[in-house]
Amino acid sequence: MNRLLNTTLRRALNALMSRRRGRILAAVVFAAVAVGAAVWPPDQASNQVSGQTSKQASSQTSERGAPSASHVTAPGGGFVLEGRVVHVADGDTFTVQVGSEQRRIRLASIDAPETQKDAQRRGQPYANASGDALASLVSGKTLTLRCYEEDRYERSICDVMLADGSTANQKQVAAGMAWANMEGKGKFMRDPALPKLEEQARQARRGLWRDNDPVRPWVWRYQCWQQQRC
Repeated sequence: MNRLLNTTLRRALNALMSRRRGRILAAVVFAAVAVGAAVWPPDQASNQVSGQTSKQASSQTSERGAPSASHVTAPGGGFVLEGRVVHVADGDTFTVQVGSEQRRIRLASIDAPETQKDAQRRGQPYANASGDALASLVSGKTLTLRCYEEDRYERSICDVMLADGSTANQKQVAAGMAWANMEGKGKFMRDPALPKLEEQARQARRGLWRDNDPVRPWVWRYQCWQQQRC
């Protein structure tokens, strides 16, 4: 096939060369073919397109990235963190070292007595005891945290898993060191076991339930901090 094509082209070019105009046209054809072959060889064009596609795919993979080993999306939604507890602020908040960064953690579904923030925002009874109780459970330990979201203060809202299969959230409520968080008709409640644990702690008069009528933290924040009625 190639031999037949070459023969046909040669005969056509010989006919063109017989006239001066034909010779000029032939020169133009040869020049165009030579320039095209030099500038855009078929193999090079294919390789360049392939290379661009590969680079684009690589760039997209790099931008999206795989989930961090310390911040992994959970199958049922939310995310999982793993890190070492480096500071406990109070009975429901601590800081954990996750890889190269520190993350503030707020225990999900519970609300611990408020510590004093300033002269206008007084603390509640048992606030220090609640913080100490949480520290005894988590301080210095490397833990797995099952988290639901981040709040407006950029804290991760998490269940704090313990070695015995329970959570620090449950331990705090069972010991009378925090309430099951029923603020807003329970819209923050994710662990259905907590109200029962709270009731058991209340009946046994553990922790803050030694007081006859302890004030729930969400009520305290409103009445004492906002309304200055405390």
